[in-house]
Amino acid sequence: MRSIKSLYFKYKEIINYLIVGVLTTVVSLGVYYICTVTFLNPKNAFQLQVANIISWICAVIFAYFTNRKYVFESKNPNILKEASAFFLSRVGTLLMDMGVMFIGVTTIGGNDKIVKLISQVVVTIGNYVFSKLFVFKKGQSE
Repeated sequence: MRSIKSLYFKYKEIINYLIVGVLTTVVSLGVYYICTVTFLNPKNAFQLQVANIISWICAVIFAYFTNRKYVFESKNPNILKEASAFFLSRVGTLLMDMGVMFIGVTTIGGNDKIVKLISQVVVTIGNYVFSKLFVFKKGQSE
């Protein structure tokens, strides 16, 4: 029977990614909710997307540093190149997020808070795949 410790080390990257993903989602949702409760109207399509983009920027900054250190344990000395690849990969999932929000809220008329939460699940999966395949590739630490 495997111990919890050995299971953790076997799946450490995925477990840490899920933890960081939850924290990143908290940052994203928190910033989004603050924007829409204080100064942006989610019923206005433009303001909805502004709130979405502000929350995305805050979440991506948080996610880059936490993924680099705790998930992928990157030692890549070219931080600028790595960060650029990270931010560019996140643009793809931002477009997915904006699409889900547009369809779910603007087109269908769903609750923006619930649609945002659903969108975060899709974005989290996409972010892991992009990070693993394109940003924090093993062997780039030299």
